Amino acid sequence: MPCALVCLADRDLLTERARRLGLKIELRAYDGSARIHAPGTLTVDHRPLGVPSNPGRLETANARYVLDLLDRATDGAMGAEFDALVTAPVHKGVINDAGVPFTGHTEYLAVRTQAPLPVMMLATGAMRVALATTHLPLKDVSAAITIESLCQIVSILNHDLVKWWGIAQPRIAVCGLNPHAGEGGHLGDEEIRVIAPALARINALGIRASGPLPADTAFVPRILADFDAVLAMYHDQGLPVIKHAGFDSAVNITLGLPILRTSVDHGTALDLAGTGRADASSLASAIALAIELVSRRH
Repeated sequence: MPCALVCLADRDLLTERARRLGLKIELRAYDGSARIHAPGTLTVDHRPLGVPSNPGRLETANARYVLDLLDRATDGAMGAEFDALVTAPVHKGVINDAGVPFTGHTEYLAVRTQAPLPVMMLATGAMRVALATTHLPLKDVSAAITIESLCQIVSILNHDLVKWWGIAQPRIAVCGLNPHAGEGGHLGDEEIRVIAPALARINALGIRASGPLPADTAFVPRILADFDAVLAMYHDQGLPVIKHAGFDSAVNITLGLPILRTSVDHGTALDLAGTGRADASSLASAIALAIELVSRRH
């Protein structure tokens, strides 16, 4: 693999899991010298667990440890020690149960990197779906969407499509919030009051954003073919579509950060922990995309 992979983890935990699963792997201590990844090896920056970890069992005593790993990785990326950050899934509930307010990687990394507005985007193949809101109850979505926020989000999406994907003039489809994009105000007026005015302001800046489009037809292949990315208004408006299109290969990318961060498109699957039956395809895709995007920038 044309990069050095560095795993931030407890070396003893990895050794025990490899033994349990019958995996032959050489763990190498991280010293910053490696330039490529050799099959059958894993470079580990050893970070001891707070308490021992048992497969499939949540430990609130390790919640802070998980965030410490994120801090270490983020600081390394901010300091140019690492070119990109690839994260595995975290269990939000156990972190909150430990008394640490946590809504997800996206929001946490934004605070850590002092990014004013992170944007979650998932990608699989040529399909890219970004979100105007992320981890919010559905009843709070309408109030969270403003002309200002949409202008910022579309600007970030446009900027990072140019920066990371090399698309000179991105074409962005923007979904409506309501069924049929509000049906001219008969099924909700957010499209009239917020989304359309935001798009007018965005287009005046030279950004190619179209909408508001009815979400039930925005993902039809012949319509998708005209766009480089789709902006959905809320989590379950956009993500079910992309996960259906490529659950095994979809990658979560956080836009608007000063660093590159990719991740898997799924949760922790506690019932599969330690069994050897977990599917690592999305993680492999997240690593591959990080390498591709960094290589393009270099």
